[in-house]
Amino acid sequence: MKLRNLFVVAALAAPVSLLAQAPAPAAPESPWSGSVTLGYLATSGNTETSTLNTGLEVAYTKGNWVHGFDGSAINATENNVKTAESYSANWRSERNFTDQDFLFGRLSWRKNLFSAYNTQFSQTIGYGRRLIDSDKHKLNGEIGAGARQSETQDGLSENDTIFRGGMYYAWQFTETAQFRQDLTVEAGELNTYVESFTALSAQLIGDLALVASFTVKYNSDVPSSTEKSDTYTAISLEYKF
Repeated sequence: MKLRNLFVVAALAAPVSLLAQAPAPAAPESPWSGSVTLGYLATSGNTETSTLNTGLEVAYTKGNWVHGFDGSAINATENNVKTAESYSANWRSERNFTDQDFLFGRLSWRKNLFSAYNTQFSQTIGYGRRLIDSDKHKLNGEIGAGARQSETQDGLSENDTIFRGGMYYAWQFTETAQFRQDLTVEAGELNTYVESFTALSAQLIGDLALVASFTVKYNSDVPSSTEKSDTYTAISLEYKF
């Protein structure tokens, strides 16, 4: 009788013991992701300069939808005289209808106090495709159309119909280092805007990385006294979340 009771107790205790040893279920993956960047450089002596650049990227994924916001700011002074001041903000919504194909809508706002255009605001919709989507290489292509409203430094307003194209490439060449190249074109009758962003990032510790970047912003139609291109070189710390 005692032996039979011992077997019953053991049989009842076994599932409890196995349950206690089973690993806890993994927490659901957050739909939110993003990064924050900050860079600052100052020199003193014969020439006093300071440069500050900041950036923010946030994305939210829900089913076949991806919504994202990014913004940046660049300020530079030399001998207490401002030499650069630029801001940008972008909103994007993306609807995937296959693993490779998607539709997008985008709002883009830019302000540059040292460019021919004080502000440029564009609204575009279009089609995109993931041309390469592997662990190491990712390449997206986009094409679309929309409208753009611009204000020159002289206070003149311009309204233009635009065609938009973009190529976005990322190469994860080691576990801790990545190369990125973004190219965007907004072509209209009054002006063509081109932006190129090149970056090399290396993970320092955890989610913190060091990023070296080079940005070119180009406007085709500017006054003769204004340069068509503005370039920005930055060294920043990036935190991903």
